[in-house]
Amino acid sequence: MPEMYVSWSEYRETIERLAAKIYRSGWQFDSIVCLAKGGLRIGDLLCRLYDRPLAILSAASYHGEDNRIRGEIVFSKHLSMTIPSLGSRVLLVDDLVDSGISLLESVKWLQYKYGTEIEEIRSAVLWYKECSAIAPDYYVRYLRDDPWIHQPFEYYEQTSIEEIANKYEAMAIAE
Repeated sequence: MPEMYVSWSEYRETIERLAAKIYRSGWQFDSIVCLAKGGLRIGDLLCRLYDRPLAILSAASYHGEDNRIRGEIVFSKHLSMTIPSLGSRVLLVDDLVDSGISLLESVKWLQYKYGTEIEEIRSAVLWYKECSAIAPDYYVRYLRDDPWIHQPFEYYEQTSIEEIANKYEAMAIAE
């Protein structure tokens, strides 16, 4: 499987490019729902840029030692949000669409829980893999070769808090 490495600056730029694509489309939305964990940073930046409320839907499907084994998707029971209603137009964001199962099931979950108020859901991701069963409405990069994407925050999944604490303890001693 090919691999793709993304730096923090590339990651930020890709989010900004996604924001610009959504803006250029002219579509107006009432709120943003991000899929946690992958969509958290994207949802955060988009809600700041668009000044729209952010809701968080926690979902998990990957597990294993290197987090590459895809299992059954599990959702939180509720959205985490500070608004009484999502509104009729919802932007659903995640970092990528791989198999498409997470995105498809998230749309179903939102329709089941909030279908009486939602008229339209559009999806936005940074990376859209060719192997996906669903095409997102907005994306920055279409990936034909199905690479494993190494995102910059992956470091924190492979580093212990003890290592971080020791690093900064050593720095404090040096100061």
